[in-house]
Amino acid sequence: MQDDALIAQAQAWLAEDPDPDTREELARLIDAGDRAELEARFSGTLQFGTAGLRGELGAGPLRMNRSVVIRAAAGLAAYLRKNGHTDGLVVIGYDARHKSRTFAEDTAAVMTGAGLRAAVLPRPLPTPVLAFAIRHLGAVAGVEVTASHNPPRDNGYKVYLGDGSQIVPPADAEIAAEIDAVASLTTVPRPTEGWETLDDTVLGAYLARTTQVLAAGSPRTARTVYTAMHGVGKDTLLAAFERAGFPAPVLVTEQAEPDPEFPTVAFPNPEEPGAMDLAFAKARETDPDLVIANDPDADRCAAAVKDGADWRMLRGDEVGALLAAHLVRRGATGTFAESIVSSSLLGRIAEKAGLPHEETLTGFKWIARVEGLRYGYEEALGYCVDPDGVRDKDGITAALLLTELASELKASGRTLLDLLDDLAVEHGLHATDQLSVRVKDLGLIASAMHRLREQPPTELAGLRITRAEDLTEGTEKLPPTDGLRYTLDGARVVVRPSGTEPKLKCYLEVVIPVATKAGLPEARTRAAALLERIKQDLSEAAGI
Repeated sequence: MQDDALIAQAQAWLAEDPDPDTREELARLIDAGDRAELEARFSGTLQFGTAGLRGELGAGPLRMNRSVVIRAAAGLAAYLRKNGHTDGLVVIGYDARHKSRTFAEDTAAVMTGAGLRAAVLPRPLPTPVLAFAIRHLGAVAGVEVTASHNPPRDNGYKVYLGDGSQIVPPADAEIAAEIDAVASLTTVPRPTEGWETLDDTVLGAYLARTTQVLAAGSPRTARTVYTAMHGVGKDTLLAAFERAGFPAPVLVTEQAEPDPEFPTVAFPNPEEPGAMDLAFAKARETDPDLVIANDPDADRCAAAVKDGADWRMLRGDEVGALLAAHLVRRGATGTFAESIVSSSLLGRIAEKAGLPHEETLTGFKWIARVEGLRYGYEEALGYCVDPDGVRDKDGITAALLLTELASELKASGRTLLDLLDDLAVEHGLHATDQLSVRVKDLGLIASAMHRLREQPPTELAGLRITRAEDLTEGTEKLPPTDGLRYTLDGARVVVRPSGTEPKLKCYLEVVIPVATKAGLPEARTRAAALLERIKQDLSEAAGI
């Protein structure tokens, strides 16, 4: 882009920016002639990814700001009207990040100005409360302002339709086209009133529903340590646990209250190194049966258990298998679903129980749409245990169900690790790991994917690749997506760019038959070695 054109584009954006903070920021960049920074903000527009729009706060079409949000809301409103929802209800929720409430109010104003009805949740609440509210209130759409587990500088915008699920093609492209058609913010009516701020009735209905995931009369004795990771989960989770009759969780007080700066963690994601350190310290003090964490918008649930002398995180695939086994034992019927990057153990559990099993693309927007869904999970700590209530991942109900399972095992002198051992003997040890590379230059991700496509590996860790699939071409059951899947002798690898962060993510699994529990230590040692060698070989093949 020529300097004059770039400056003109930035000045045009500045002229209609409604936010004094981003106006000041952009004016400084223009005055300084900071071409590199201006190009980083004006060389495109934010696009719908795995979980909606998401990006760094700041001025320009490639950042999250009021101008982008108003255009997104106007595009959604136009899409809804074109599809016959001329006066339908749109429910809006938000987390406690910087600008979230402002973005929610902007959205409500745009919907009201377009002739739709808008209702905003009463305060920052978990994303699953918004997903529940859409169906509970009979809304035609919903919006959640959140960047989930992203760094403090980010925010995001999730769009749901009336079925309570996040948008998928072709709706995302059709909404994007309507966003692109917004020529100027001056054409978007934004009244200063006219929308409803909901009271706690919807939250009460959600909480009443949470206890339905538990079996009547089940043990409720497991003691927990809980961290909200500086997010919005604490009050809702504590209320759900009290209703269910579990002991009150011991809080990690340093992370209990919402704080958009996330001061105690480098990244507010329970999967990130160090994020659970304070929770582990509290567990060493109090010796609970289980440690539970939500991510900042509480749609994900992490868990940790005592393993020997200390505590360790359970992988998302381990929790996914535990919850599945628990539901099967309780007689669940319906389809068990997971994304292609999650462990194949779920398929084994479902097959043994005579239940349907489906694989989907990454993201709960796909899992939630599986016909007859009873249980869905994704390895990134997402679990849908009550699809009739919340057709999305829900970190509150997942925490309840896992604590019920821990209570039942405790009553018979067993632990979650004992059940994982049982599953390994019954179905084979399914060991998973991830190679995740965070980049500043997104071109590095494209280069790695190109290299793997042009020079595909024929083996990894000495295991022959028996099938290589380029997922951009789609499969019999999956629509096209940017990814690669390798099937090996006793292993599986999926490589894909993250849809929520600047990361290349490689999902690894090895499966080792185990005859008895006595063989588990050797199998785990072998699996760990194979996973490490696969990481090394894949990293070399991708040039990362």
